[in-house]
Amino acid sequence: MKKLNKLLIVAIAALLSVNKWEPAMAQQIGNMADVYKDLEFPMPKVKETSFPEYSVNIRDFGAVPDGLTKNTEAIAEAIDHVVGHGGGKVIIPRGMWLTGPVTLKSNLNLHLEEGALLLFSRDFDDYPLVETSFEGLNTVRCISPINAREVENIAITGKGIIDGNGDAWRPVKKGKMTDAQWKKLLASGGVLSDDRQMWFPTESSKKGYVNSSNFNVPDMINKEELESVKDFLRPVMVSIVNSKRVLLDGPTFQNSPAWNIHPLMSEEVIIRNLNVRNPWYSQNGDGLDLESCKNVLIYNNTFDVGDDAICFKSGKDKDGRERGIPTENVVVKNNVVYHGHGGFVVGSEMSGGVKNVHVSSCTFIGTDIGLRFKSTRGRGGVVENIWISDIDMVNIPAEAIGFNLFYSGNSPVLEEDQSADDEARKEDLVPVTEETPSFRNIYMKDIRVTNSEISVSFMGLPEMKLQNIRLENALLEAKKGITAIDADGLELVNVKMLGMEDHALTIYNSENISVSGFSFEENGKTPVRILGRDSRNISLEQKDFGSADQIAIGSGVASEALKLE
Repeated sequence: MKKLNKLLIVAIAALLSVNKWEPAMAQQIGNMADVYKDLEFPMPKVKETSFPEYSVNIRDFGAVPDGLTKNTEAIAEAIDHVVGHGGGKVIIPRGMWLTGPVTLKSNLNLHLEEGALLLFSRDFDDYPLVETSFEGLNTVRCISPINAREVENIAITGKGIIDGNGDAWRPVKKGKMTDAQWKKLLASGGVLSDDRQMWFPTESSKKGYVNSSNFNVPDMINKEELESVKDFLRPVMVSIVNSKRVLLDGPTFQNSPAWNIHPLMSEEVIIRNLNVRNPWYSQNGDGLDLESCKNVLIYNNTFDVGDDAICFKSGKDKDGRERGIPTENVVVKNNVVYHGHGGFVVGSEMSGGVKNVHVSSCTFIGTDIGLRFKSTRGRGGVVENIWISDIDMVNIPAEAIGFNLFYSGNSPVLEEDQSADDEARKEDLVPVTEETPSFRNIYMKDIRVTNSEISVSFMGLPEMKLQNIRLENALLEAKKGITAIDADGLELVNVKMLGMEDHALTIYNSENISVSGFSFEENGKTPVRILGRDSRNISLEQKDFGSADQIAIGSGVASEALKLE
């Protein structure tokens, strides 16, 4: 108890002693001008949607709010009517509105009034197969419940709820459920995997899984056979492709078959005031996947999902490189994430690149990882010019900040069917080619982390190190410290470490490292370790250490690698 009280006193003192440790309290952004404040790169003004005053109610087209009658045709007729009159608003009033897929068209605002529940059908026959992109690959999937392609000036607004009925589609791992939940799921029907560790809603779904060597793409069967595994080809809930001037403002988006919201190759996108939800056990239950999009604002949203929450992508491997469209010019402000594999995430499908991104005033509560950057050999692509500030994180079970360029698809907190060996480092140098991913020029400041497991993990590739990463003004309370592997140009400035049960800082095969204003609690471990024969030009401040004994130099490290100034 005394140790705990002492730790608390130290933490409070650190927060109050210097102004730079005081968090700037996040406030709801009510004025669009506030979104553009304090940006580090020229951000084009995103043109907002605008619509004629004309509006219709889906009731007028025969829609029935009983949750049993399919209203697919009525909603389509209402949309066609409004678009035929030059655009406007299609109103979904209070009630339960069952429907098949809804296709948005230009100059349309789909408006859900408070109390409206747009519930998508569990009938897989309502969702024909279409050519699309999923997880960065050109593939075939079932059509999305809400879909738009090559449209302009569209919106989904209001305070209603959009439910994708995702539980009808998703396989479920036994390890993610209690015994009672698992028994209830089995009683509902469906089939089990051969090892009885995964439930599938249908035989078609199981067949697709068995014939997939590449995550969710059944690449072990002919294209002509895809209809036989149709139930496995879960769609994202909201698919917006090659479109311009898009607004999502107000509704709750929940229970998606795969990813929740997926803007793809689109421009001038505003995503605000949303509540995005998925069960924590949901396979591929991402919140927002922004892929190859340009000029985007994301603010005042709440996420509680089963996979990555706010995730930036730009295509995978050869398909992504050939597309060659980066995600760029994006502002992310004032968002809260309650659960997810990552709070703010880049990758792993980033083969077209990600650049010019501002993230600030976000709170992550119990996300597996807070700030997450992931890729692997074979991806290619450049992630650069990312500015992150004023981030609060609590109860993070893996890394608060994690860079992993050996990512193979594992969850941050390993599940029963996963092994850490799947993502083990392979230190043999491979040639640098277009397939080599590169992460550089990423700046993080005013970061606060409490009651977490690992503070920071920087892991680049031996042949392509993480380049020019800066962490400034950080208060990190976690059991494990900072690890930097294959980094070049890493700067740690005014970083305070609390609660460590391990070494505060480990540097391995890294170069041009600068550490200043570094503080830590004594725990009986050597605070700083420098390892690896390729470590060089590492600069530490003498005043940060009581004695040279607090820095351990591994065998094979050159004597001139460390500069203590």
